[in-house]
Amino acid sequence: MTELGTDEAADTEAGNLSPEDVAFSRSVGARLRAVRRAQGMSLAEVEERSSGKWSSSAIGAYERGFRNLSVPRLRALADFYQVPMGVLLGEPSAQAATTERGKLVLDLEALRRVAAGQPVMRFVESIVVARGDYNGRILSLRHDDLRALSALVGDDIVSGMAQLRDWGVLIEGPDLPGLGSRTAPAVD
Repeated sequence: MTELGTDEAADTEAGNLSPEDVAFSRSVGARLRAVRRAQGMSLAEVEERSSGKWSSSAIGAYERGFRNLSVPRLRALADFYQVPMGVLLGEPSAQAATTERGKLVLDLEALRRVAAGQPVMRFVESIVVARGDYNGRILSLRHDDLRALSALVGDDIVSGMAQLRDWGVLIEGPDLPGLGSRTAPAVD
């Protein structure tokens, strides 16, 4: 189903909003995209898995901040992705809870091959030096490191983890609400 549903058609277009509202809408959209990517779904897969309830064009417009979600639609999307609404809204308390849900293990060899990952590599190397942990292949980070690392690669923990997964450097990640502990394939 690629036609707009009744609820979808009622959503507000982004064109008549204040600059602050547009910025907020875009940040919600970025988190929607990060959650979708962290779950390993394309826009077409969202449409397919939702049996057409969420059209790929509408989801793409939400993610780009071109369309605003009504509160009921936001709740329905949060339910679909199985994440708390606070994660999509960027509420600090929802993000802070994610840091307590598991460890983060990075594939350092794969990270070295990611050109855009060089700031992350410098951060990781500082941890290696501080700990004296020179195995060179993997690094397990503490939850306090997760916040700093996420700030280097995304706006928040959810988008940061999504970026690390996209790069293929995350061996083990935290259990994010509704995302579980997704891992990258092991690299020999």
